[in-house]
Amino acid sequence: MLPPGDAGLTRRVKAAGPSWTVVEKKGRKTFSQGIWAPEAHISAARAALEAERATPAYAKRRASDAARREREQAEYEVDFANSVLRFLAFAPTFTAHAKRLAVLVSVHATPVGSGTVARTERIPIERRAEAAVIAWLRHQTTRYDDMSIARVKGARREVRRELAEVSRALLDVHRRDAPHPAASCPLCTAIENPRKPE
Repeated sequence: MLPPGDAGLTRRVKAAGPSWTVVEKKGRKTFSQGIWAPEAHISAARAALEAERATPAYAKRRASDAARREREQAEYEVDFANSVLRFLAFAPTFTAHAKRLAVLVSVHATPVGSGTVARTERIPIERRAEAAVIAWLRHQTTRYDDMSIARVKGARREVRRELAEVSRALLDVHRRDAPHPAASCPLCTAIENPRKPE
């Protein structure tokens, strides 16, 4: 049994001959538990991979790949924050709020492995930005995290849809160049003092 966690080793073992993938289904998600394969294949693949990983060329390539990923991540964070700003389209009076909100949403949504909508590539960045803003507002300006939602198919989706409308109305207030009492505005309060994610 080869446990999951080393994609390079798993690929080599699968290429060496017959193997059986072990998966566990929890809800709608499937989790790999590893693969069954002949012990000789696993041992040979592990030895070859360790020898390759011990070379200076491999270390250099890893460092280069890490630098490239960091550069791409930094570029994506800027692009995402700019997409959030475009979606917000706040009035000039609230420009500082828009910039702060774009940073808050981006910091929360863009880290690699965060599992947020900002990490998917299945939808355009503009829709990712919109969804990330609405999700951030749902957690920061509503009581969503404390709600008791019935475990009925579609109930959570319906609650999220209703709260999204509330969030859009809140955004619209800041798209108009008209003053409002910031102390009683959930968005202004959240921007100044955001709650820590649970």
